[in-house]
Amino acid sequence: MISLQKHGWLVVVLAGAALAACVQGEQQSQSADSTARNLTLAPTESTAALKDVPARATEAAKPAPEKKAPVKKPVAAKPAPLMLAAGARVPATANDTISTRSAKAGDPFTATVSQDVKDATGRVVIPAGATVSGTITAAEPAPNPNSTGRIDLSVTSVTVHGRSYAIDASVVAMDTIMKGRGVTKADAAKVAGGAAAGAIIGKLLGKNTKGAVIGGAAGAAAGAAAARASRDIDVVIPKGAGITVKLNAPLTVKTA
Repeated sequence: MISLQKHGWLVVVLAGAALAACVQGEQQSQSADSTARNLTLAPTESTAALKDVPARATEAAKPAPEKKAPVKKPVAAKPAPLMLAAGARVPATANDTISTRSAKAGDPFTATVSQDVKDATGRVVIPAGATVSGTITAAEPAPNPNSTGRIDLSVTSVTVHGRSYAIDASVVAMDTIMKGRGVTKADAAKVAGGAAAGAIIGKLLGKNTKGAVIGGAAGAAAGAAAARASRDIDVVIPKGAGITVKLNAPLTVKTA
């Protein structure tokens, strides 16, 4: 009986020891699991702590700069040619004296434009200082003081900025003067002839020298009068005198 009791106590002790061992093993297992779990969660918590600071937003990529097309420089338009309409007048002055005493048909002459000639828009077509060229078509002195002489001019071209342009134009006005030639050989011959004729007539009429002298004086006076009446009078265009040219057809001049 005592043996069975001892055996029963031994079983109880062993069972208690086994239970204690199981409890201790379970506690150690839980402790290990907890430690492992803590080791596993630590990085997560650390990472979580780092994520508390908001990360910088990724900057949007800057677009590549657009290549600008080369800007073409505008080509300046060529200015339109200058033009004068038919009927335009060109004032000029003679560069040299023109006289019927020395000039003859076919001789050249020149004149200088005295003021700017503009088109309808106000642009200068022929500037002051341009040269007008032409020829003398007639040069006839007046045969006596009671008659008129004649000088005719024909314009052929105008030179603008060194370039010559043919023109169809007429001289419509020019300043002239009448100038006597003075006593010429022809005039002296007329006086001498009149004196000789008077002397002969006087001698025939008077039958003496006195009559011849009187007749000679009278004849000389008559001869002088005849010389004056028949003396040539020259038509003269003095240097610097005005000459007005009128265009018969339009004139086109290139811009400078």
